[in-house]
Amino acid sequence: MYDLIIIGSGPAGLSATVYGKRAGLNLLVIEQSGMSGGQVLTTYEVDNYLGLPGINGFDMGMQFRAHADKMQAAFCEESVIRIEDGEEAKTVVTDKNRYETKTVLIATGASHAKLRVPGEEELTGMGVSYCATCDGAFFRNRTVAVVGGGDVAVEDAIFLARGCEKVYLVHRRGELRAAKILQENLRELPNVEILWNQVVTSIEGDGQTEKMIVRSTKDEKEKEIAIDGIFIAVGIHPNSAFVEGLLDMDDNGYIKAGEDGRTSVAGIFAAGDVRTKRLRQIITAVSDGANAVTSVQDYLLSQ
Repeated sequence: MYDLIIIGSGPAGLSATVYGKRAGLNLLVIEQSGMSGGQVLTTYEVDNYLGLPGINGFDMGMQFRAHADKMQAAFCEESVIRIEDGEEAKTVVTDKNRYETKTVLIATGASHAKLRVPGEEELTGMGVSYCATCDGAFFRNRTVAVVGGGDVAVEDAIFLARGCEKVYLVHRRGELRAAKILQENLRELPNVEILWNQVVTSIEGDGQTEKMIVRSTKDEKEKEIAIDGIFIAVGIHPNSAFVEGLLDMDDNGYIKAGEDGRTSVAGIFAAGDVRTKRLRQIITAVSDGANAVTSVQDYLLSQ
């Protein structure tokens, strides 16, 4: 019987691991990918984490894991299928085992929707990004593209236009889905060009993003556009399907949980990008992990 099982070992899960071990909890971390760090592993450079400006994303993930290993935390590589809520304990069911625990912390993060076009995977972290607030500063006075037509895409374009020389907004339809006020703000920017009825068919470059190929959805004509970076904002999906029906979620599948990490089921907590929150960044995920463990301790003391 564990005191705590942590599902996921990105920044939120690893932060919770360190705090949990320091609190003397008997815990287990389950990570399905076999490598800790989460989305940060694919970030070429992290420039907004306090005290570590310019650190390589992969190195940051490895440092986070090394800290947890130093605390002698137990890890296993398995995929969680479901959580069963019992009267006296929870059961975490994986593809290999069943684990009994008093509490569970879900820190499975979220996944960015991808274009799935040639060059996207190869150039991720080398001009291809899914987070304008994370990586936009690296493209000051340069030319970039944003792909998407919703609130996030338009917000990203507005944010990038403050520092970039030129911003293309590529949208597959003839009108945006973003809020009207955002659209009005976007159209006031002289360095933003909207490419209507266009889809990106490939991203190209030799070790660094250099251009994109776009195709018209009306006449199928293609053209090449030189860019230094491309920000993909076509959606993000929380990794929460395995607890659907067990926990309360919002319309987008994010687990409803506040800063304390408490969910709709006593003894089950959520931290990081998988929960409802305003800002999804490495630093807020780390904070979530610490807060959630404090809630776990309070829960265990109350039992």
